Amino acid sequence: MEDNITVKKRVFPRKKICRFCVDSSLTLDYKNAELLKQFINEKGMILHRRQTGNCAYHQRRLTTAIKQARIMALLPFTADVEID
Repeated sequence: MEDNITVKKRVFPRKKICRFCVDSSLTLDYKNAELLKQFINEKGMILHRRQTGNCAYHQRRLTTAIKQARIMALLPFTADVEID
């Protein structure tokens, strides 16, 4: 008898590279809201390091910049939800 065994190949995703380490012209600043919006999800939460691919140093600086931008009202604390 023949056994129909399927072998699943493991697919390794491409390693993410910190965009701030690669491009030195990018600066993390709380006033650059357009850049910071790329690192928060639709609920307004900060994305994890493994999702963004940032190194630990830049992820800490990014978190601080997002929190400062929230205090200055450049970014929302939460998503705008309409209540019916």
